[in-house]
Amino acid sequence: YTMIILNTTAIAQTLSVIPREYVSNFVMTLRDDSTNVAETYNITTATQVGNYLTFTNIFNPILVENHFYDLTLETASGVIYRDRIFCSDQDIDQDDNDYYDLNDGQYTTYNGSDNTYIVI
Repeated sequence: YTMIILNTTAIAQTLSVIPREYVSNFVMTLRDDSTNVAETYNITTATQVGNYLTFTNIFNPILVENHFYDLTLETASGVIYRDRIFCSDQDIDQDDNDYYDLNDGQYTTYNGSDNTYIVI
């Protein structure tokens, strides 16, 4: 199981999901868990690539870093997909062992071994 991870960029981002129904037009709703504010987007150019429904979107207003969002895709017949999104500008790639670091850039670790004296 992997969560969808997006970033704060103002350019289009691509999402690939496995929905209950493959359609090219649907309404996407993103609800910010921190502020409870929901934004709605009309998606009209989704395509099926293998088992995935793939589409791109520009998020306006721009997503907020370190916020969680609830994603809902709906058609006239009902909800076809739900998921959670996390927004982070960190490079995250599990194939390269690049995982999310909660304290990224806040702390530095001293790797030296200069133990010239011992405190008793």
